[in-house]
Amino acid sequence: MVILVGLQPIIANSRPAELDSYIFAAMTCIIEAIIFFPIIMIERRSFKISKEKDPHKTIEIESLLNGWKKHKLFLIYLGINFGVAQILFFQSFQLAGAINGSLAQKTTVIFALLFGYIINKESIKKSQILFSFLLLFGLTLAITQGSFNLLEFNLGVVLMLITAAIWMLGHAITKTVFDKNEASPIQLVFSRNALSGIILFSSYFLFFPLENFNLLFNPINIFYFLAMGVVYSIDLFCWYKVITYLDVSKASVLGSPTPIVTAFFAIFLGEIFTGFHLIGLFIIIISIYFIVREKKE
Repeated sequence: MVILVGLQPIIANSRPAELDSYIFAAMTCIIEAIIFFPIIMIERRSFKISKEKDPHKTIEIESLLNGWKKHKLFLIYLGINFGVAQILFFQSFQLAGAINGSLAQKTTVIFALLFGYIINKESIKKSQILFSFLLLFGLTLAITQGSFNLLEFNLGVVLMLITAAIWMLGHAITKTVFDKNEASPIQLVFSRNALSGIILFSSYFLFFPLENFNLLFNPINIFYFLAMGVVYSIDLFCWYKVITYLDVSKASVLGSPTPIVTAFFAIFLGEIFTGFHLIGLFIIIISIYFIVREKKE
């Protein structure tokens, strides 16, 4: 998972210049939905078999797709939320660079705390607030290369912070669906990508010329659509498999070194991983560890 997440900004920034973030996001979502379709069918079949073997099972996951009318507003929000976030995700890497963008991406843990507190009424400890500020310090150190000139936070970094906030807002809202056992993670990943892909692709030509339809048939473009879609899909699948074995907090810590992978491959894009990047990354990883660790009884 760490390797795949680290590869995403590399694929995004090495795509042909003619592929704007909008169409790239739309096709990525569509390919992810296609890949996850057989997975969701297998999961639904396993739920059915499990129910047949144990008819008196009190806890079962209701199909989100069967009950779509009940959740239609939620599904529309889900498609728009993650569709917009996907566009901003690719655009932020393009403007900020692969390394700075991947570092800024680690602020998701801060927004997870914020929206978890506001929406899910989760408690926040003083130590978590302290290390959140330390995380921001490490991020600022790395991006400004030690100058602490906030003007170094270019539009790409700002867009990544907005993306992280949109992601975590969506995850905080979907947590209520999980808590009610109304959907599984696989169902939500499929639904969000299918709807995001449909919304983005159907609205694309409202903002871009019809001639751009030809972009879909260029073999090089198809390769990048497939590469990002496959990498993103396998990454999501690995993440959900990881959290079946580990707590989310431990999994988050294990996933925090992804900028190291990005920095390694960013060499081929002409970016330089500096000492300030290394120190900032170390501070970010330490901060994430203390933010998500659970105090033992």
